[in-house]
Amino acid sequence: MEKYLSRPTRPLKIKPRKISKLLEDMEFISFQGRALASALRIWKEMLKDDLTIFMGLSGAMVPAGLREVIAYLIENKFIDCLVSTGANLFHDCHESLGRFHYLGVPHLDDIKLKECGIDRIYDTLARETEFRKTDAWIIQKFLSTLDLSRPYTTREFFYLLGEKLSKVSKKEGILTSAYKSQVPVYCPAIADSSFGIAIAVHNKKLEKSFLFDVIAEVNETAEMVLNSKATGVIYVGGGVPKNFIQQAEVTASFYDDKDLGHKYAIQITTDAPHWGGLSGCTFQEAQSWGKIHRKARMITVYSDATIALPFLVTALGESAQDLIKKRKFPVFDWKGKFKIK
Repeated sequence: MEKYLSRPTRPLKIKPRKISKLLEDMEFISFQGRALASALRIWKEMLKDDLTIFMGLSGAMVPAGLREVIAYLIENKFIDCLVSTGANLFHDCHESLGRFHYLGVPHLDDIKLKECGIDRIYDTLARETEFRKTDAWIIQKFLSTLDLSRPYTTREFFYLLGEKLSKVSKKEGILTSAYKSQVPVYCPAIADSSFGIAIAVHNKKLEKSFLFDVIAEVNETAEMVLNSKATGVIYVGGGVPKNFIQQAEVTASFYDDKDLGHKYAIQITTDAPHWGGLSGCTFQEAQSWGKIHRKARMITVYSDATIALPFLVTALGESAQDLIKKRKFPVFDWKGKFKIK
């Protein structure tokens, strides 16, 4: 039993130091402080390994102000593939077009806000007329340039949208960074967003159908798994992005019986596992499905991502630059080839 008592806690000292050093010291305290510190260590272990790193992004992270945090991860090769909700990508497009989200408070008269054309996301506000201008730009300036004779994957769609936005945006965002860095972006539930609304309006008005082939993306992500030596995952929240990345391992198992399951796993969530929902699902539960490797290095941080992620990414920026310079990262050729550079 003495083995359980081999590492004493260390009281955290307050002194001037970098965020990365603070988190390293926090590995000797407890609760979510230690979990956040462990997340930094495991992410850095991922960067040392020869693997593909997926990120799942859910929750209103772009309206909350984390757009450039995600763009930084993309630009600096801290992640290799992003799977997001449509809402985050729409809000990213919105800000790339020079529009804003605004600081508010959570206790406003929402009926009055509706009368004034103001939408509320907890303590953040936006103009409905500006959202509709973004919808109109997507329809008139982007959808009108696409080929309606064939379906697109969401990866193709967002690559082309990132290319279009890069010509008009004054600041780098998620889609422009992904386009320039050749990082694939998937949105398997795209209909559940303002992109779905814009495309539906486009199809109805023109009596034409722009369609997505989301099933092709199931095979694409499975191919990423099969052609990688290993995979790692970082989840901000849960929902569809988390499950879509998880199921890539299951899909891959239909084609190859090699030892599958994500080798590294980090999750930042506010959801508890005992409700039975996927957003709070533990990595241990995912191991029963073969989604997470039985020997995976894994940690869950129970925290608001607007608190945890800025600290975590700042610490990576301070302490992982040498790892990035040495890192082998995947290069995707969508004509059927896949390699690690």
